[in-house]
Amino acid sequence: GDFVTETVTLGSASVDNIAIGCGHNNEGLFVGAAGLLGLGGGSLSFPSQINASTFSYCLVDRDSDSTSTLEFDSSLPPNAVTAPLLRNHELDTFYYLGLTGISVGGDLLPISETAFKIDESGNGGIIVDSGTAVTRLQTETYNALRDAFVRGTRALSPTDGVALFDTCYDFSSRSSVEVPTVSFHFPEGKVLPLPAKNYLIPVDSNGTFCFAFAPTSSSLSIIGNVQQQGTRVSFNLRNSLIGFTPNKC
Repeated sequence: GDFVTETVTLGSASVDNIAIGCGHNNEGLFVGAAGLLGLGGGSLSFPSQINASTFSYCLVDRDSDSTSTLEFDSSLPPNAVTAPLLRNHELDTFYYLGLTGISVGGDLLPISETAFKIDESGNGGIIVDSGTAVTRLQTETYNALRDAFVRGTRALSPTDGVALFDTCYDFSSRSSVEVPTVSFHFPEGKVLPLPAKNYLIPVDSNGTFCFAFAPTSSSLSIIGNVQQQGTRVSFNLRNSLIGFTPNKC
């Protein structure tokens, strides 16, 4: 590949001497994408190169005809649910956040206090990532989440798992369903309830919906973009804050 500096133009704004990598033999799940815009925390990320201390994006719903948005030097919406951004000196490109727990139907999961913490070696923790589709949780945490959700959906018709999803339902004979709310909990008692469409998603045209979380054998957990859709995710790097504002696309 090649590593160059070039002038980048976004709308009517141009920025000189932006470092860009051009790969000649690329691999990954980037079907249909012309490239990747690096928004991470490293020195070569796009926000770092343009000295942007704040930015935000809002990913529209999967079935929306609207366009997702990306804003730099954007202020944090006043009704945002905020959490601390944490530094991991071993992996400074990732955005780690302070997550204290997950609840289903208002009940916190009985998981370890260290489930989402970074250890002294830089392992563990949880990051928010726009490039990962489905939220991945350590297996023990995922099992607790899945089991709590299954207990709250006993009136629904289960069906076989699909691909990486092991908890799926047949909604072919239903026009609507009720499911327990999954919420993320942050320090200072702040709570982000997820809309059902962000964790119960269609996987075919026959009415099969699956619980859109997955386990990982890694110690690192990831909040993926399915759980972020329809929510403005704001990064205030100067104050080490991340904010989530539902219905703000």
